[in-house]
Amino acid sequence: MRSRLALLSAAVPVAALILALPFVNRVEPLVLGLPFVLFWILAWVFATPAFLGIAYWLVGRGTGDAGKAPR
Repeated sequence: MRSRLALLSAAVPVAALILALPFVNRVEPLVLGLPFVLFWILAWVFATPAFLGIAYWLVGRGTGDAGKAPR
């Protein structure tokens, strides 16, 4: 169950950056002086480590082997 949640957590940024891009492909509104699509990409680039950290935590908490090389 935790491995599925970890995969889902890791897939959220991928979906936001690839699958949702056609829906947010707008020049206006401007956000912080940037076109919306550029703001969207930058926001997800900065949010991606949080989602990957959650996935890492879920996998490590479930096995107790987080950070160790697989055998």
